[in-house]
Amino acid sequence: MDTQSSSLSYEQYQKKMKRRQEVQKERVSKADKEKGLIIVHTGNGKGKTTAGLGMVLRSLGQGYKVAIVQFIKGAWEPAEKAVLQPWVPQQLEFKAMGEGFTWETQDRDRDIAKATEAWQQALTYLQNPEFRLVFLDEINVALKLGYLQVEDILAGLSNKPQDSHVILTGRGAPEALIEAADLVTEMKLIKHPFREQGVKAQPGIEY
Repeated sequence: MDTQSSSLSYEQYQKKMKRRQEVQKERVSKADKEKGLIIVHTGNGKGKTTAGLGMVLRSLGQGYKVAIVQFIKGAWEPAEKAVLQPWVPQQLEFKAMGEGFTWETQDRDRDIAKATEAWQQALTYLQNPEFRLVFLDEINVALKLGYLQVEDILAGLSNKPQDSHVILTGRGAPEALIEAADLVTEMKLIKHPFREQGVKAQPGIEY
């Protein structure tokens, strides 16, 4: 509770909350449009992929068909993939196309080829109206590293079905993508146990 609210009497607080409720109801009543959203999760903080997977679970719970394409983390076998396995292949398609971060592969040409292959796979999902949600994990990193061109991504997004949603995650999202998006969230790093304490990645938290 904010300081101002804590100083109000019970009657004053009730009146304030009633007014806030009325304002919120009015806002909700005016929001009557539906459209497929372009959603970007970026920033240097943890949680971008996890937030995207939360939306994946919601969509699966609604009975929608979902596709996930991993652009960079393909060398990992995340626990999330195991949890999502019961939905494969009837409701979910999961393609891990990357082979790890560029400092692991040490082969830029191969990284570009794999990112291009992943984007071509992503396009088949984006253009298929059966998929209500397409999750492009770490595609922003591929853009930041120059493996893909933002103009190509924007062109692909512009041709998706009007009611389908797409999530693009990864730090360093280009400004042109942010401008084109409907929903953008920046994860800000405050503290990280790896950086401050030398704590390694742990099961159940990072993977």
